[in-house]
Parts: sequence; C-alpha cells; structure tokens
Amino acid sequence: MTLSQEKGVAGSLRVEPILALSHPGRITTLPDSASSFRDQFAVLFNEEFPRAFRYLDRVSGDPDLAADLAQESFVRLYRRGAMPDEPRVWLLTVAMNLFRNTMSSRSRHARLLTEARAQSSLSDPSPSASEVREAHEVRDHVRATLDGMPERDRHLLLLRAEGYSYRELAAALGLHEASVGTLLARARAAFRASYQEPLDAR
Repeated sequence: MTLSQEKGVAGSLRVEPILALSHPGRITTLPDSASSFRDQFAVLFNEEFPRAFRYLDRVSGDPDLAADLAQESFVRLYRRGAMPDEPRVWLLTVAMNLFRNTMSSRSRHARLLTEARAQSSLSDPSPSASEVREAHEVRDHVRATLDGMPERDRHLLLLRAEGYSYRELAAALGLHEASVGTLLARARAAFRASYQEPLDAR
C-alpha cells in the first residue's frame, strides 16, 4: 500500500458507513437530541479518524487492521448514543484496547513501521541502490529500537508524535498528568541511546 493509498483509506472512510453499520438495513429519522449527537459524531469522526488510523498503523504495521480498528472504535461510540466527557480520550482508549485484544488473539508481533511508509518516502526522486539499502537499514533499526522499548514508552512516543496532549496521554495510559513530561523525556532519551548504541559500535 502506497502513501497515497494509505491516505485514501483514512480519507474515504466517512461517517456515512458508520451510520449504516450501526443501523443495517434501515434509515431512521432521529429526534432532535439524537440528531445533535449525530452531528457531533460526524464532526468528531472527520477530525479524529485520520489521527487514530495513523497511530494504529504505526503501532501495528498493518494499514488494513488499522482502518478496521479505527472504524470499530467509532462504531462503538455511535452505538453508545451519547458523547463521553472526553470523546478523544474515550476513542483512543477503545482503539488501544481493541488493538491489544487483536494482538493477543492473533499472537502477532507488533510492527512499528510499514513497508508502504518506507517505500513512499523513497518515491520521488527514484533512489539509487545504495540509498534504498540505507533506507531499509534505518527503517529496520528504528523498528527494532521501538520494539525493544517498554510498551508504555512506545505508546508515549507514538501518541505524542500524533499530537495528543499530556492530559490525553495521561488519561489513555493511566498516568499522572504531571509525570507525562518526565516520562516522555526519559522515553526519548532511551530511544536515542538504544538507537545510537549499535551505530557507535561500528
């Protein structure tokens, strides 16, 4: 899957399929309160689905799975019928739980970067053989470094890269908000040290 295809996955999934999944085979005229929820849901879906997809894609290495889990988290919100106090945190928590459950049931090793992401970064201009080899080495090294980190640190780095706030990180990962900055700094330092160590040994 190329980068443009990946964007297509996130961009083509709009709120209409979610509504259809929630009420298969029929269209319902909603009361005012339900209409208000549907409007809020549509705005939230269009704003947050791409970010949820990118996070799940990075943490799973599987764009199709990422799209399925991101959509399922919104299906569950729609079936809930009312907005939680913190919709973004609620969706993130559901998505993370869905991912963990899927990985547990499949016993599949989580991959942090995708072939498609690496290939898309090389698409223009055409790279030389040595550039391709070097890019693959960097990708594999980044993947191995992230994969060797504690789960909390890995999620902190990936979620922060998607722009989630300290408060949202704390809520999703069960941390004290005041400690998120320190934990992020330690995770970044640990990543840099682990990433650089094999290079220094050469």
